[in-house]
Amino acid sequence: MYDPTTADLTPPRGVITVFSDIWCSFAHIAVHRLHTTRARLGLEEQVSFDLRAFPLELLNDAPSPRPGTDSEVARMASLEPAAGWQLWQAKDWLYPSTTLPALEAVLAAKEQSLKASEQLDLGLRRAFWAESRCISHRKVILDVAADTGAVDVDALTEALDDGRARRALADQAAQSGTDRINCSPHLFLPDGSDQANPGVDVGWEGSYGIGWPVIHSDDPKVYEDILLKAATE
Repeated sequence: MYDPTTADLTPPRGVITVFSDIWCSFAHIAVHRLHTTRARLGLEEQVSFDLRAFPLELLNDAPSPRPGTDSEVARMASLEPAAGWQLWQAKDWLYPSTTLPALEAVLAAKEQSLKASEQLDLGLRRAFWAESRCISHRKVILDVAADTGAVDVDALTEALDDGRARRALADQAAQSGTDRINCSPHLFLPDGSDQANPGVDVGWEGSYGIGWPVIHSDDPKVYEDILLKAATE
């Protein structure tokens, strides 16, 4: 029987485990910085990202409220504009009510490779935050997969049809509900260390969905240390 309190979180050398949700703005920044820093350091062949689900809607027992994500866009975009942002531009009824199908697709793509999973995850984040696309819709997920050029769409379709990644999604949700995973994003490194929301110290003014995030400090350089440590230890 799966035990989320004892399941191993330490990845092998050359892998960074990333627990996150797709509609988490802090995770959008973290994933963008992981990709861009890895490329800048020339570590694309040495370091991979193992994307795991931190499904906020299951942990909070409710869908993520749109006012919350809307209130984060401008403040978070000022930290990392190149990640891609915009206030929701599509029809209101197209706003995603769940990220579970997208999270499941990212996990299913790992069957092909970590690279396929990475690129699908990155594409889905941009689709939501920068392109106002309904990432809870199957066609959008498969269209994003096709656009990556790294995902075998037929194989992903088959995996979604038979739900083979759903057990992993449930197990990771259970693990996210323990005190071992603090937030989205939470990164785990091969040397046994971990960092929650790396480099960003954040507070909140007012209640979620009414107030806004207050950034006390931001240090993007921590991602250099994270990538170099994953590559060498």
